[in-house]
Amino acid sequence: MTATLTFYTHPFSRGRVARWMLEETGLPYEEVILDYGTTMKAPEYLAINPMGKVPALRHGDGVVTENAAICLHLADLVPEKGLLPPPGSPERGACYRWMLFAAGPLESFITARRHGALAPSVEAGYGNEADLMRTLENAVTGRKHLVGERFTVADLYMAALLGYYMRVGELAPTPAFEAYAATHLQRPAAQRANARDDALVAERAESA
Repeated sequence: MTATLTFYTHPFSRGRVARWMLEETGLPYEEVILDYGTTMKAPEYLAINPMGKVPALRHGDGVVTENAAICLHLADLVPEKGLLPPPGSPERGACYRWMLFAAGPLESFITARRHGALAPSVEAGYGNEADLMRTLENAVTGRKHLVGERFTVADLYMAALLGYYMRVGELAPTPAFEAYAATHLQRPAAQRANARDDALVAERAESA
């Protein structure tokens, strides 16, 4: 790969997930740290992501936004690492399933519940809480990997979300959730990514 990767993020954002994925790829990248309400909404950045949100990834002349899309795109850049199963395989479909389950129904439900604005289950993409949590529990109980017998981008995304939501009290730390998330959050790439974002947080605290 020759095109430059530029990563737009903030250490208190979902960009932590994308950074972990960048570290898993081993690809070199440049980072641009933006601030809420100021540089994220500046014309220069709105030209990259009109939503004025992070993360975003510039790959050469192209731009990818949305955390799950960034992670999937990065997985495609390093096929030798097997972060996505082979194209067209049933395992690839399963990987897409769990990535988009986490990025869609799971994240949407937790946000809605936090703010007390759940939609009727027949209309909401997340359905109802009982079905959602049963699906989530069944997906990870007794398993190290969501798909097959090796780590994939779906494991990265799911473990990152479960770890975060348990830490902030939005998900009960069940034995199944804790065991599954802990397995992957100990990966060297996850540790490197967290160390970088934690350092950025510390730098900002010192300069405040």
